Amino acid sequence: MLLFAAVVVLAIVGFLALTFIAIDSLWSVLEMVSSYLMPYFLPAEVEPLTKKFGPWAAVTGSTDGIGKHYALELARRGFNVVLISRNPDKLRAVATEIEKLHSVKTKTIVADFSEGAQIYSHIEEELKDIPLGVLVNNVGLNYEYPMPVCEVSDARTWELINVNVGAVTAMSRLVLPGMVARGRGALVNVSSGSELQPLPLMTIYAATKAYVRSFTYALREEYGPQGVHVQHVAPLFVSTKINAFSRRLLDGGVLVPSADTYARHAVAALGRVSATTGYWLHGLQYFFIKIAPEWIRIKIGHRLNENFREEYMRNNKVKAT
Repeated sequence: MLLFAAVVVLAIVGFLALTFIAIDSLWSVLEMVSSYLMPYFLPAEVEPLTKKFGPWAAVTGSTDGIGKHYALELARRGFNVVLISRNPDKLRAVATEIEKLHSVKTKTIVADFSEGAQIYSHIEEELKDIPLGVLVNNVGLNYEYPMPVCEVSDARTWELINVNVGAVTAMSRLVLPGMVARGRGALVNVSSGSELQPLPLMTIYAATKAYVRSFTYALREEYGPQGVHVQHVAPLFVSTKINAFSRRLLDGGVLVPSADTYARHAVAALGRVSATTGYWLHGLQYFFIKIAPEWIRIKIGHRLNENFREEYMRNNKVKAT
């Protein structure tokens, strides 16, 4: 009798555990779907983002890839946009494109986040008169191609830390006081699906993204009650230069959207979802990845990066001959 009772209890515990895992993993997908459907079924409940957060948005790393298309999509929705990146020519080009397409104001700030702490006083000075409603901490840096830690140069190691950890930390601290004072605002921290587990051959990169996730979730608890919407965005593979080591990723596909497609979906979730992959198919992938034990995810990630490394080496060899 006792044995039967123990089996029943264990079965119930197991069922509840699996149920909670499924809900946790699928919640982002369900929230994202609801955010897409709400404008069609409850249009009166959808408040324009500019009214909700304010007229100005800023995007770091805004001259290429996801950052550029985040800026374009925010402008399409009526935001004036501050573009922050290191290349002045690209900044001017994106600003001109935004103003021409969407008739909003733009401001450009030249800043190389790989340089570390010294750049932020300049950014703060440039932003001091702008009532920033949204900040998208998008700027990020990856390896040139997958490699063991000891093959990563000292310079690239510090660039990874300065860009992926330093920028999200310093920029958040820079804009949060103003958002709190105004009682509204949105802080969007773009991480990566690599945060889900340690990732051999991209060890430092994945560790920096795990930091972004931890930092963002804690910020939400600190500043959510003060009117700031803190959103964590964790894309999986997107066809951008950050994945230039793989032609397969650059070519894109059903599971590897273009930066334009990705940004359109991600911005649709702004203000409605606190944690998301930004793209519904990535949400489904995220669900199935999280089901597997961490040690299996590490092994699969390692093998995947070995394949990308081999692809990079093979393509470079072809180009060199």
